[in-house]
Amino acid sequence: MFDSVQVVGAGRVGSALAARLGERGVRVGGDAPELVLLCVPDRAIAEVARSVAPGPWLAHVSGATPLAALDPHTRRFGLHPLQTFTKARGAEQLDGAWAAVTAESDEAAAAGGALAELLGLRPFELADGSRVLYHAGAAIASNYLVTLRRAAGRLLADAGAPPEALDPLMRRTIENGFELTGPIARGDVETVRAHEDAIDASEPELGQLYRVLADATRALA
Repeated sequence: MFDSVQVVGAGRVGSALAARLGERGVRVGGDAPELVLLCVPDRAIAEVARSVAPGPWLAHVSGATPLAALDPHTRRFGLHPLQTFTKARGAEQLDGAWAAVTAESDEAAAAGGALAELLGLRPFELADGSRVLYHAGAAIASNYLVTLRRAAGRLLADAGAPPEALDPLMRRTIENGFELTGPIARGDVETVRAHEDAIDASEPELGQLYRVLADATRALA
């Protein structure tokens, strides 16, 4: 649907999207693009949108920002790649990922879906009013996974074990479809209490985190 796209922003997301568009034969940059794709920080979207002359489609890739940030443009949509990105890798980071498409018309939904498929993403529709809740879920899944790895790594280090030994365990948990194992799955209350005592003695600031996660695990099991 798009033969020419201007990607605004060359950060982790923008660089990956521009690379994939180039791979697919799309002209990236130049005059009179059919789509202007804003890959800028959330706080800058509204200002940059106002600087774009009306005419082409306008879209942002933010997970939580409403479409109103693209005012005064009406040919607009949001496309959020549900993926984490690093500058150390390229367009392959998009492979197999999903994408939330938010639109206000059938035409905009079709445009967003076409862009997602062009990028190698699996599109799904997301209501504008649900974006913040959706993005909170994404943040828990990605950002807080980093927190969990760092917290667990500190406990292993305190025990004299290599923190990096956790990485294959975490990967296998994902590969196994997040099947719950361990003491809570077994109903082993004594081991959970022993964990709490050991953490309180070694890393007391992590004790409350463990208890909150244990309660949540029981509730969601």
